[in-house]
Amino acid sequence: MSSSSNGRPRVAVILSGWPRVSESFALNEVLALKRAGMLAAVLALKTGDGGPPHPAAAELEPLVEVLPPGDVDAQAEAAVQRLDGIGISAVHGYFAHAPAAVAAAVASKFGVPYGFSVHALDARKVPRDELGERARGAALVVACNDDAAAEVEAAGTTPTVVRHGVDLVAFPATRPAEHDPVQLLAVGRLVEKKGFEVLLEALSRLDRPYRLRLVGDGPLRPALTALIDAHRLADRVELVGRCTHATLPEYYASADVVVVPSVVDSAGDRDGLPNVVLESMASQRPVVASEVAAIPSAVRDGVTGTLVPPRDPDALAAAIAALIDSPARRAELGRGARAVAETEFGLTSRTEEFCRVLERAYG
Repeated sequence: MSSSSNGRPRVAVILSGWPRVSESFALNEVLALKRAGMLAAVLALKTGDGGPPHPAAAELEPLVEVLPPGDVDAQAEAAVQRLDGIGISAVHGYFAHAPAAVAAAVASKFGVPYGFSVHALDARKVPRDELGERARGAALVVACNDDAAAEVEAAGTTPTVVRHGVDLVAFPATRPAEHDPVQLLAVGRLVEKKGFEVLLEALSRLDRPYRLRLVGDGPLRPALTALIDAHRLADRVELVGRCTHATLPEYYASADVVVVPSVVDSAGDRDGLPNVVLESMASQRPVVASEVAAIPSAVRDGVTGTLVPPRDPDALAAAIAALIDSPARRAELGRGARAVAETEFGLTSRTEEFCRVLERAYG
């Protein structure tokens, strides 16, 4: 087993893909390992989604190598060849499926411990008995929220919960301008689990003035465009398309209310705790969100925002209407949101905890 010059373990990280715009949480944690002197190498199983990279990705880019395609055994062998001779203390996989399997195989070759992080759908991609066996063999299983933790517990192992954080500087608290009408914002990939079809249905029933910006792109864009036309919302709803992390804070600053209408999709996929929730809270904006998965761990009804049942357009419309009607309530919830973001979800404190957890497990 090898350690760095500061006595801390040297961890090789296996990512699912690089770069991936939606996986800023992984980027933040791996960067924290690097800055703590604990990062030995970063290997990705495939190339990323092709979107505009996170600004912080540039710091990690020179350290990331994408492995040749192949099955778990082939990619593990390629990883072993690339890691041979550099001295590693442990291997940590991001996600419970292929990255964790490769991490386990690589660690076995070097005779070092392995662990992995569980987030959302990844735990459900692995048969429960296989997940349990993989988790029992690990020195560490990290779950980023209670929903992911429950999947690991159901497989017979207790994970360590380390919540994701949000950059409180990149997403500063701002006072919303006086808007007429009220400006709504939704952010995310245009896929079923984000619930944007439910949002458009809710807006078609909303008898208040508003404008919505929907930031993101994806396969449901044509269907959402058709829904906008069918509900005659074209003068009030704008599909902005994909934006960069550098410009995203401006969208929060120009919004009055952020809507996160997540659902469990037809394949069983669902969000864990979407980035948009913490970014909205850091930006001091109230959040109207579905009570699904780990969202209630941050969106606390009446404190940081409003929770509604998923796939309930009437409840969603009513919650949005209530905030449109009350600027004072929006401001109160926004202040509550920022306070919770600062005390519980600050990026620095969360990534420092992540590094401490890995150091204890792999040291």
